[in-house]
Amino acid sequence: MKYPFKYTICLTGLFFFTSLIALAQNRDIVLTRGSIPEELLRPRRGESPRYPVDTVIGELGRGEAPVDAYSFANRIASGFISGEMTHPALAGINASLRENYLSLLRAVESESYRIGSGKGEPDGSVSFLIRFIGREFGITGELFIRYVTRQTEEEADGEINIIITGNWTFEEMILDEAKTRDEEKRELQRFDFSPYERFF
Repeated sequence: MKYPFKYTICLTGLFFFTSLIALAQNRDIVLTRGSIPEELLRPRRGESPRYPVDTVIGELGRGEAPVDAYSFANRIASGFISGEMTHPALAGINASLRENYLSLLRAVESESYRIGSGKGEPDGSVSFLIRFIGREFGITGELFIRYVTRQTEEEADGEINIIITGNWTFEEMILDEAKTRDEEKRELQRFDFSPYERFF
C-alpha cells in the first residue's frame, strides 16, 4: 500500500522524534542510575571505600579493625560454618565451647555468614558483629578476638636474644537467640535505630 509523500515524511519525523526522546531518557538513566546520585555509587578520590550493608548487622567489612584481625575473624566464622569439630581454624578453641557453638549453628542449619563493623575494645580485644544465616533462621552476635604476644629467649654466640612473636586468638562469641527470617524483618520495621546494637 502506498502512502502519499507528506504522510511518509510525517511518519519518518515522528519515528525520529520518538527515538530521540527514548535515547535522551536512557542516557539520563545511565548517567544517574534513576534517583541514585553518582556520589553514592562510587567513592570520590581520596574517600574510603564503601562496603555492602547487611539489613540486620549493618555495614560489612573490617570497619576500624586491622586487616589481619578481619582475616582471622573470617577464618573462625568459616570454621564454624563448616560444622566440623576438627576444622583447623577452630583448633585453638576450648572443645566444649566449640561443640556448643557448632550445635547452635547446626540447629538453625547455617549455610553462610556475614561479618562486619570491626572495632577495638577498651580491654585490647577486637570485636566484629556477625550473622549466621540459614534457610529459615538466623543468629546474630558478636565475635571477640585478641592479639597475644609471647616472649622467648634464644642464646646465640654467647648472647641472649629476646624474640617476641604473636598471633590472633579466639576469645569468645556471644550469640543472640535464633530468629526466623520473618522475625528479623518485623523487628527492623518496628525499631527506628541502627540495625544491630552492641549490647555486650
